[in-house]
Amino acid sequence: MIRGRVQGVGFRWFVYDTAVSFGLSGWVKNLCDGNVEAVFEGEKSAIEAAIKQCSEGPRSAVVSGIDLDRDENPEGLTGFDIRH
Repeated sequence: MIRGRVQGVGFRWFVYDTAVSFGLSGWVKNLCDGNVEAVFEGEKSAIEAAIKQCSEGPRSAVVSGIDLDRDENPEGLTGFDIRH
């Protein structure tokens, strides 16, 4: 869960590009409360690098925090999607 000014600033596309560049599977979507939710599956080091980039976000975003929920049982996702 990514909190802050993260909607209306291209954040989902930023997460998509980040995930694809690290070879991660998963998805990202805007939530009604103004936050963005993302799920990453892949190598642990790649996930950690993606989370680090998400904590910075695109130039016009202001990330106030990231809440992590680590699940060691992957869903077997393929590709990366932007959900609506």
